[in-house]
Amino acid sequence: MELKAGYAAAAKLIADAKRVLVSGHLSPDGDSLGSMIALVRLLRAAGKEAWATADPNALGKPGFLEGASDIIPVRKLKAARRRIGGAFDLFIAVDCSSFSRMPPEVETVAKGLKCICIDHHVTNDGSFGDVQIVDPAASSAGEIVWRFAKWMEWKFDRASAEAIWVAMITDSGRFAYDSTSPRTLRAAGDLLKYGVRTAFINDVIYGTFPRKAIELKRIAWRSLHIWKNRKVAEVTLTRDDFRSVRGTKADAEDIVEIPRSVAKNEIALFFYQIPDRTRETRCSIRTRGEWDATVLAAKFSGGGHRKAAGCTIKASMGTAKRQMRAAVKELLKSACRKTMRIPENLV
Repeated sequence: MELKAGYAAAAKLIADAKRVLVSGHLSPDGDSLGSMIALVRLLRAAGKEAWATADPNALGKPGFLEGASDIIPVRKLKAARRRIGGAFDLFIAVDCSSFSRMPPEVETVAKGLKCICIDHHVTNDGSFGDVQIVDPAASSAGEIVWRFAKWMEWKFDRASAEAIWVAMITDSGRFAYDSTSPRTLRAAGDLLKYGVRTAFINDVIYGTFPRKAIELKRIAWRSLHIWKNRKVAEVTLTRDDFRSVRGTKADAEDIVEIPRSVAKNEIALFFYQIPDRTRETRCSIRTRGEWDATVLAAKFSGGGHRKAAGCTIKASMGTAKRQMRAAVKELLKSACRKTMRIPENLV
């Protein structure tokens, strides 16, 4: 669906709705959380009843944003319908294109509702929701929310602008990644008009760390494993590591930058297991050069962007590592075969 056609279709669904539920993916990062908070605030300013839902224990540093305290905990989502006076009649998914990537409680409440999907992942196939506002070229879901809000002529205030700012800087690497475009910077310039506290936000997100996060980094550094002549580097955090410091995934948000910081690194992997009863192992993937992170993530039903992707491997840590390493080796080998192929005109 063309973006402007998506805007128009989404506007109609919003106009017909009274109570709107907004959700992002599990363990929301800055983009997911910032987009949710901004969208709810903008909808309310436009006269709608709107709520976001997430696990409050997984908000991490972006949880300082104004509006985060109003988020409905996913475990209380069913009960919240009674408190707000009725059922939701519209669902908006941001930074996510599948119920399987959201808290399971969300699907129970949102399945069957009219749905708008706002996303920027290259792996989004456009099949989720009744209306799709999807732009893989956007730096973040937050950038798309800003564009849609401007098209709708919604009114920003400092709180909604700061939420979008956090969404954009966290997913664009503070405007350093290739996804940063002139449109991204135009959006950022507009947000500054509303008094965004750039220095304060930078200090909260990038300048200070709780002790739990520092301890997890120390453990991750000890696990650093480098192979393929420094092309590939990986770190690991087990359930016991998280439990030892009473940490959560939110405390480990930027740990994938440890293997990525190795000189000559081209593929960085972060294996981790959150403290739960499943045998699943999650893997964050970052790449440089021509390597496509989504190729590796897709082998395990994951997704994301060319340079940043992730997946959940339904296996123990040891088995998951072996499977991902095999996928990496195959990716490297296939690229090697392509470069060694003799051009037909020389045969």
